[in-house]
Amino acid sequence: MKDFDIFHESANTEGDGERTPEQVVDEVMNRDVSASLKEVMEAAHMAAPNLVESGEDTSENDLDEEATHLYPTADETEAVYHAIEREILSRMPEHKVQPSIERVQLAMHILGDPQNLYRSVHLTGTNGKTSTARMISALLRASGRKVGRFTSPHLTTMRERISVNDEPISQAQFVAAYEDVAPYLAMVDEHSKRSGGPAMSFFEVLTVMMLAAFADVPVDAAVVEVGMGGKWDATNVINADVAVITPIAHDHEKWLGSTLAEIATEKAGIIKPGSFVISAKQTPQVLEILRDRANEVGAVLRVVGEDLHLVSSQLGVGGQVVSIQTPAALYNDIFIPLFGKHQGENAVLALAAFEAFNGGREVEPGIVEEGFRMATSPGRLEVVRSSPSIVVDAAHNPHGARALAQALTESFDYTNIAAVYSAMADKNVEATLAELEPVVGDIVITSMDTPRAMDTEEIAQIARDVFGEDRVFVEPSLLDAVDLAVERAELNPDPAGSNGVVITGSVVLAGAARDLIKH
Repeated sequence: MKDFDIFHESANTEGDGERTPEQVVDEVMNRDVSASLKEVMEAAHMAAPNLVESGEDTSENDLDEEATHLYPTADETEAVYHAIEREILSRMPEHKVQPSIERVQLAMHILGDPQNLYRSVHLTGTNGKTSTARMISALLRASGRKVGRFTSPHLTTMRERISVNDEPISQAQFVAAYEDVAPYLAMVDEHSKRSGGPAMSFFEVLTVMMLAAFADVPVDAAVVEVGMGGKWDATNVINADVAVITPIAHDHEKWLGSTLAEIATEKAGIIKPGSFVISAKQTPQVLEILRDRANEVGAVLRVVGEDLHLVSSQLGVGGQVVSIQTPAALYNDIFIPLFGKHQGENAVLALAAFEAFNGGREVEPGIVEEGFRMATSPGRLEVVRSSPSIVVDAAHNPHGARALAQALTESFDYTNIAAVYSAMADKNVEATLAELEPVVGDIVITSMDTPRAMDTEEIAQIARDVFGEDRVFVEPSLLDAVDLAVERAELNPDPAGSNGVVITGSVVLAGAARDLIKH
């Protein structure tokens, strides 16, 4: 965005010589950051005179107070927020990975490594990361801690990715978080470009904002989900006490590798020396790689099916009741307001991670009950309407679709299900639809408002190969697609049966459907 060109200009130095990262840091530490930031904001038509002219030290204010100090009206704050949002979106998107953590490391070093000011839990895996992260956050909150959570992608707003105590940061907080790090991001951009590298990406910028903002709040604990992989993921600058690894399957093969061994090796990169590692059930090959990495760095590995067990899971009103065995205790009859056996398995990971965060000790039953009671997972087997029954799920790969199909069979009493489906162009659509076909009657292919989406007719042709011609329909408009799916579901020949619609295939589609139906 033109308004922010000065960020890059401000990082230039006299002469043409290249600088080392240490020289960049020295320059920044001796810079008048307040004056630099005021210059940046004025150039972007959002001057912040009070920051410098009032002489007031804002370093002790929280994010909301700082942003309100700069932009006293809601309209001003919103305008600045959207300008910053556009600038971040103009960067390299998160699906075009730049496999290096050097840029984030440099930015955090310039900032004084604020990520070391709080303890953290780091999550990787193929599916279930966000749901597990939300459960861990809820358990930490129930224990009286202030918790920061970083997850991706978002359903509706970019601010969802950076949450404090289960609430996305406000527009004012987002503005303050960005302005705090913007001059330093520009310096890292300049240093990278002079070395022939790229500017910081969309995901790298959000990672730096998140890690710095959590220190400013400050939080007692951070629950951080990787963007992709692990070893070279932007989030891997944290030194987490606990690493959580959800089931590892094929996804993002272009970046992570075509074999499970390659993918597991990348994801094992988040395991830090002396940490606890909590792993879901894995294939023998994957588990061997995780075990080797844990042994290499002296980490303690605990695995579902060996050290951790989902003892029982029973369907309940609004969720399920589970019993979980950990090395420390047996936790009986815990209510989780989430559907699907896979969510019960995610709960095992969450509880074991929480135990490990507390040194491996048994957790008070009241904390466990309260934590899981507060757990939510928007866009994951979420019932967004009851009449007709509509479920939204962000399953976007074969492994996720298999869990969705199992949950629809076990947790809902539908006798006829119609689906609304769309997908990104880089996904394995055929294998994903093959997992859904046994439990879905008709399927309506729709479009998504993103350049990454696969063409609807291309998806439809694949769907016809899987479902047959007479079960596949195409409606580019999501509203029309949902209406048609409801109509197809209600053609149920069983008068005593129940009908359902599931909207799935992408987080983007799930977010759009939630907005459409709820609002």
